[in-house]
Amino acid sequence: MDGARTALMRDLLAGTGWVERTRLFGRALRRAPHDVGGLLVVGTPTEDPWHFAAHLDDEARWSDQPTLAPVLIRWSPPVNAPAHLAIGLQRLENISRNETVFVVAPDAAPAQLLERVADARRAGATVFALDAGDPELESLAHESLWVPSESAKGIVVPEFDVVSHLVSAAAGERGATAGRFGGLRRRLGRMLDVVSDPDGADADAPTTRQP
Repeated sequence: MDGARTALMRDLLAGTGWVERTRLFGRALRRAPHDVGGLLVVGTPTEDPWHFAAHLDDEARWSDQPTLAPVLIRWSPPVNAPAHLAIGLQRLENISRNETVFVVAPDAAPAQLLERVADARRAGATVFALDAGDPELESLAHESLWVPSESAKGIVVPEFDVVSHLVSAAAGERGATAGRFGGLRRRLGRMLDVVSDPDGADADAPTTRQP
């Protein structure tokens, strides 16, 4: 997604809290402690996150941040798929502590995926989740962003794809600092937010789980 469209989406969502949440989450991803080739993006059996992975790959090039270039994990890669689109779930069986597993789940994560994510976390990998409110998945994640399926009680909820676009854009922004990996800078940033905009101080709350 180009910068103009990203800016337009952020303008449309200004004041809803989603701009801040996606920035916080994307910046946490940018600073996640994995090596180049260690960002593994996986979806659910019904939702292959190839679009999100493609945007992250673009951001990795544009921002000169090679650790953002993802490895797309697919549930059923076609036999004739090119190498970068032919990586199956077995890749998750060999996770190291220098890798990050990013789960994109607009629908419920099945038990098979949850088990593999749990194993990855036990192995020392960092776990991110972009989901529609899956408590089991979120309990396994170090960083998560919950995107409810519909608006409620006056809360504006953008489409899942829009949120994923803004997350990838935020991950590629230069000078970004991160959730749990940039503790001191993040706290200082929140202090400045309080001084400059007391009414919006809660936008960068310590967790990104709630809309």
